[in-house]
This record gives sequence, structure tokens and C-alpha cells, in this order.
Amino acid sequence: MKSLAKLKKIKGDASFRKFFRKKNKNFSSIIVFANKEKYKNLIIYDAINKILNQNKILAPILYNQNYKKNYIEIQDFGNKTIFNEFNKKKGGKFNQFKKIIDLLIQIQSIKNRKIKTFKNKSYSIPKYDKKNLIKEANLFCNWYVRKNFKKTNLNKFSKEFDKIVKKLTSELKLKNDVFVHRDFHVSNLMQVEKKIGVIDSQDALIGNQAYDLASLIDDVRLKTSKSFKKKIFKFYLKRKKKVNLKKFKNDFEILSVLRNLKIIGIFTRLAIRDKKKDYLKLIPYAWKLIDIKINENEIFKDLKNLLNQNLRIN
Repeated sequence: MKSLAKLKKIKGDASFRKFFRKKNKNFSSIIVFANKEKYKNLIIYDAINKILNQNKILAPILYNQNYKKNYIEIQDFGNKTIFNEFNKKKGGKFNQFKKIIDLLIQIQSIKNRKIKTFKNKSYSIPKYDKKNLIKEANLFCNWYVRKNFKKTNLNKFSKEFDKIVKKLTSELKLKNDVFVHRDFHVSNLMQVEKKIGVIDSQDALIGNQAYDLASLIDDVRLKTSKSFKKKIFKFYLKRKKKVNLKKFKNDFEILSVLRNLKIIGIFTRLAIRDKKKDYLKLIPYAWKLIDIKINENEIFKDLKNLLNQNLRIN
């Protein structure tokens, strides 16, 4: 393989991975390089892609791997994310979202959760349990609160925040029994000819069926109206039969808030630790999404009070 310096570097994501486009006449591929969190970013990423492809969901195919040299070579889906396509066209969003919802339901129907990795070892997708949700939500305290509210008594705030998050996770009603991509939004969906391809799937777990819909609808990168969000939500319910609306809506609300608190923490971490400061621009909209939920639902009363008293969130 050519040295990485001779390959065209392409825009990365929020992980430790680096991406390069390798071109050879009429063929191109993507080199995924990771010398940190290699197991997740290379082995698990390919394992999840294999599971997706086995279920007729378009995900990058592995062409080659050199784990010792920290890279894998995968299928090139091009540059057309659904997010970029939305920015180019003014209309047609809802029709595209219909296709995305159908894709999500297909992903949620995946039953096989074990696969042989390219290292010839068995990998089983783990459960997305409450401990994971609590740990992720606490990134908000560890990074955002610590950085931005130095006069706040962090230990006291963190204990109260942790208590509230544990209470919210105890209110979740649905089982952890479906494939959850965990970062399912339009920047991780690619337009590949007439199909939609799925990328960035290495964090997939078996969890709550409301999680990926919350990730898609309350996406911090794509600003949509409240009425548009409701329209997508209703379309999902129309397509997904046998859903207990009360339980599903309850879990959707809780998971949306916990996810966006986590995202605020992660984006702050990216800015401080990794010098990826562009992510900070997305935090105000993440707050807006949280505010809408906590102002409309009594289940968030304690969280709303804690945030307002300590961080002056309106």
C-alpha cells in the first residue's frame, strides 16, 4: 500500500480514526487508520458492517486489513451524506426521511448478533444497559460543567445529576432487545446511487428501540421544526406495528434528553482534548432540544431545577 502521506486525506469524524481515499484507475477505496482504540475502530467496525450486510443493509465491505499497521481498507461510498444532500436541496426532506425510517426498521429487525471477525474470533454485540446510559450522561458533568461552570460545586452537582439520571433510566419502559446503531443520523447515512448506506457503526449495541429514532429526529446537526419532528415520529409509528405508544413516547423523551446531554459532554471533550473546536457550534442547538423536552414533560422536573439553579439554563 502507498504510504498514508501519498493518499488523499478526507474529513474525519468524532473518533480517533483517520480516513484516506486510495485511487487506482477506475477503482477507489477508503483506508481507515486507527492507532488508538484499534479493536473498536477496526475490528468491531468491520464486524458490525458484516452483520449489516448479512441483513441486506448497505455498509462498507472489507477489502483488506493490516491490523499490525493499524489500518483496514474498505468500500468507498463517495462523499454524498444525506446531510449534505439536504443542504443542497430545499425540498424533499420528508420523502427521504420515509426511506430512512424504513431503513431504521430494517436495522431494528436484525436477529443475528454474532459474527466472526477478520481475526477469526467470535464477536457478540453487547447490551446497551442502564449503566452505559448513566456513564454516558455523566460525560456532561465531567467535561461541559467542569469546563464552563467553575464556580459550580462540581462534586455536589455531579452527585445530584447522577441521582436524577439513575431515576430517569429507571423510568424506561421498553426492553433492550433491538439492534441500536447509537449514532443514527443523516451525517452517518450515505447516498450510494439509489440506496442509503450506513457508516460509523462501531458503537452498535442491543438496546431500546426508541434510541435511534431519538438520535435521528433530535439530531443536533440538522435543524428541523417541531412539526416536522412530529411528522417523522408519527410516520415511524405508522410503519412500526405493535408499538405501545405511551411506553415508546416515554422512552423516546428520556433517551433524547440523555443522549443530547452526553453529546454536549462529548463535543466539549472533542474541543478540549482533541482540538476539534467546530463541534462547539452545535452545543446551543443541543441545549434547545433539551430545553423543549424538559419544559414540556414533568418527568424532567428535577433535572430542569438542577440545571436552572446551577447553570442558569432557560
